[in-house]
Amino acid sequence: MTNRQAAAQETRQKLLAAGKKLIAERGLSEIAVEDITAASGVSKGTFYTYFKSKEEIACALSAEMFGSARAEAEQMSGSCAEKVALYMSRFSEWIERSGRGLARDWIRGVVDHARADDSKYRSDRADMDALLADCVQKGLLRADAPLGALSGALIDLLYGQLLAWCMGGECGLRARTEALCRALLPDILKNNLP
Repeated sequence: MTNRQAAAQETRQKLLAAGKKLIAERGLSEIAVEDITAASGVSKGTFYTYFKSKEEIACALSAEMFGSARAEAEQMSGSCAEKVALYMSRFSEWIERSGRGLARDWIRGVVDHARADDSKYRSDRADMDALLADCVQKGLLRADAPLGALSGALIDLLYGQLLAWCMGGECGLRARTEALCRALLPDILKNNLP
């Protein structure tokens, strides 16, 4: 890696770290690009070299966190249901740690037609698709299992849990998700096991 590439990577990481800290503290809707650049010591023009918007920073952070959850699930030993449950639990843990405020901001953003962006949904579906494909490769799911339908249903259940958690209640998102996985995953997957 050249010095220029290393400097570019360091600048991008500064922006991501500042964005992560500010989003966790105040929520995405309460910060501006200027807040991120001030916190990272980077000019506004430089920000736009790396990201188009503050939402793009949130997506980059999200991809990093949820990608690590998928990798952990793929590497663990166990059944397909156990792997999916671990992924869904880690997914929920990351969101719960980020707080209801950020989750509510994201929900508002994806349902507002003027700002609608399905990149997070597509990314989450791709992670679930990859996890289920890994289960097929390891012989934990039948090769003819309807992976697209299963992936869509599992992400829809996860997003439903997220929405219900954002609406309130005492139970944490991770606890809700783990209870859902114990109750439903074996039945959802049973017709597709080898």
